[in-house]
Order: sequence, then C-alpha cells, then structure tokens
Amino acid sequence: MNFLAHLFLSGTNPEIRVGNFIGDFVRGRNLHEQFRADMALGIELHREIDDFTDSHAVVRESKIRLRPKYRHYAPVIVDMFYDHFLARKWNDYHPLPLDHYAKESYELLQKYADQLPLRVQQMLPYMIQGNWLVSYSRIEGIHRALSGMAHRTPYESKMEEATHDLKKYYAEFEMEFVQFFPDLKERCQLFLLARTKS
Repeated sequence: MNFLAHLFLSGTNPEIRVGNFIGDFVRGRNLHEQFRADMALGIELHREIDDFTDSHAVVRESKIRLRPKYRHYAPVIVDMFYDHFLARKWNDYHPLPLDHYAKESYELLQKYADQLPLRVQQMLPYMIQGNWLVSYSRIEGIHRALSGMAHRTPYESKMEEATHDLKKYYAEFEMEFVQFFPDLKERCQLFLLARTKS
C-alpha cells in the first residue's frame, strides 16, 4: 500500500498517522529511542501493513500478473494501483470527502515537519503542490507517480508503462483490491487494539 492507505489505516491518532506515513523512510529497530511512543507505533504499523500485504494470497495474484514485465518492481506498482482503487472508492471507506481528508493530512504532516526524516521534509512540498493523495484517484495521477519513481530508480524499471497494464486488467486489479482491503483493515485494527490497551 502507498501513502493514502497508510494514512487511512492508522485511525485518528495524529502521531500514529505520521509514523505510519514516514515508515518507508525510517531504518532500524530502535524506534522508541528515535521517536515518541505513538509515532514509533505508527512506524511499526507501517511495517505490519507491508508484511501482511506482501504475504497475502490475493495480492500475490496482482503481482504475478505484473512480474514477467516489471520483475521485482511489481510489488511497488501493485501498491500504487491499490491506492488508486482506495481513492476511487474512498466514499465507501471514509465519511470525509477525499479532498478534505487530503487537506487535513497535509496540515497534519506540516505540523510535524521538524520531526519528519529529511527526505520526507524535502518531498512534502511537492506532495502538497501536486495534491498526490487526490491525484491517485485518476489514472493520470498514478502514471505521474510511477513515472517519477521510474526516473529515480537506478535500474530500468519500466514503471512509467505500468498504467497500460492497469487499464488492460482494470477489472481484475479492482476485484483483487476489493477482496484484499477488508482483510488489511481488520489486521490493522487488531494490531492497534492489541498495542493501545491501557
């Protein structure tokens, strides 16, 4: 899952949301030495989401469809595709309109800007300017994001071509997202419940 899903799956605690958002940019296991407790929990949740997603049988079907062409970049592309479907179906999952949720999320991240890893601090203005969270609802937005990733990878990834496959197999990817996402939501809820009990 990508940025939109990681924010959404964090619940309402602001520091858990920030931690989950920055998870890809944090290394090491000594999280509680680097971050406040709730932010560290958010990073742990991010890792739980990634592990659960990587091992899920339905997600594996999505990756298999892409792997012959994109090889080890297939999971990255699937993450983006699934954020697309979350954005497209946002009203099924959240009472706040996506554009309002995105604005609130950007404001939250700006509030914690001095606690974000340097790479996130550098990325955030571009994210806000391009309204990435809302742009994921459009295929052009996914294409822009994947093309940017392809430009930054040291090896040829062909990720800039991936939306051709999204269009070709749109119904299949959508069905797999719809099957998978409730399982991921439940896993996150149980994870947070087990770690936030007083």
